[in-house]
Amino acid sequence: MTSATTVHPVDEKLPLGKLFTLGLQHVLVMYAGAVAVPLIIGAALGLPKAQMAFLISADLFCCGVVTILQCVGLKGFGIRLPVIMAVTFAAVGPMLAIGQNPALGLPGIFGATIAAGLLSLLLVPLIGRLIGLFPPLVTGVVITIIGLSIIRVGIDWAAGGKGNPDYGNPVFLAVSLAVLGFILLISRYLKGFFSNISVLLGLLFGFVLALLLGRVNLAGLGDAAWFAPIVPFQYGPPVFEIWSILTLTVVMMIIFVESMGMFLALGELVERPVDRTALVRGLRVDALGTVIGGVFNSFPHTSFSQNVGLVGVTGVSSRWVCVMAGGILIAFGLVPKMAVMVASIPPFVLGGAGMVMFGMVLATGIKILGKVDYVTQRHNMLIVAISLSAGMIPVVAPNFFQQFPAALAPLLHSGILLATLSAVGLNLWFNGLDKPQVQSVVPEAKLQQAH
Repeated sequence: MTSATTVHPVDEKLPLGKLFTLGLQHVLVMYAGAVAVPLIIGAALGLPKAQMAFLISADLFCCGVVTILQCVGLKGFGIRLPVIMAVTFAAVGPMLAIGQNPALGLPGIFGATIAAGLLSLLLVPLIGRLIGLFPPLVTGVVITIIGLSIIRVGIDWAAGGKGNPDYGNPVFLAVSLAVLGFILLISRYLKGFFSNISVLLGLLFGFVLALLLGRVNLAGLGDAAWFAPIVPFQYGPPVFEIWSILTLTVVMMIIFVESMGMFLALGELVERPVDRTALVRGLRVDALGTVIGGVFNSFPHTSFSQNVGLVGVTGVSSRWVCVMAGGILIAFGLVPKMAVMVASIPPFVLGGAGMVMFGMVLATGIKILGKVDYVTQRHNMLIVAISLSAGMIPVVAPNFFQQFPAALAPLLHSGILLATLSAVGLNLWFNGLDKPQVQSVVPEAKLQQAH
């Protein structure tokens, strides 16, 4: 029997009060990103306010259910690491194309989501076999480009949020800087639990500051209901159209690549490296979560990178914190008034915290790349240089591939996918399958937890 002193930090069950506070911190960090997708889809399809509110509630409900499934795990499902699951931005473009087709609309989006989830579930074992292509060189490149790709989100938040007509207002920048400074002060001078919730305290500080400046919009709070159930197929029976299904299935393959990088990064952070079995269980939840999303009026799911960064910032590795976060998300989905309250946190308050967390993902990638042999394997520097450059194309030049067919957009506009394909291909070309490198990142299953 395992004694309490030998419980891995990932499996540690903290006191209920700490679990709730740390779980709430995770929710506040991912909330803006989670509700952005239903807001974008709803606005593009011209949905009335009530239907957009339901999409957001359904989204939060599904995020909570899938997060709990990922962290607690069932037989064959769940990576059992501190992961927050939410809807992915990678599918927004294709979903808009589907939804704006009068013959498909939202039922077409949900039908394609369900079918793509089922198809990708069948493909997970095949994807899991690719882990041998991810030695430290490739893993480091993928995680670094994830950090480089998402750090712009934190920067946009700090300036007021993309699309804000007052973007870059000095007040926004000042509040973001104040939040960042507050987090750094707590991290420097406080210890223990308060240091662990530095991001939450920073967000609360920023919210109060924004409130005093008159920059918090609580519109809709009074009209929001205290309870509203989430029912399947709220918008009618799903519509299954072959090209829509195939398009979202391709998107799911991109999501799998991104999730692999995220899981490997998280395994490094919490000192429980991810083996092939764990990877397959994690990707299965990506697929099953996408099916659940389609049934309950939501969209394809993936792990959220900002929460991986939060684990790095706080040093709290317990997966039960994310289980609590899942419960809070379900509550927010069922209680619209709570959801509106959290949604009132201005983006510029999130900006200061976002740069810390997204930067932590980037730092993790750099740390892994620092372990790579650049002396005896002289081509490794070339592989890193070209792959990172390829991954930055959609970030620094969004119109770079504008002359290519629109059908290729999900592939060509993903910097993470471009960097991954480049790193994997160049590594195979110059180094082949370097088994010792693979073992240093993905040790044998017997060295991991008992499953």
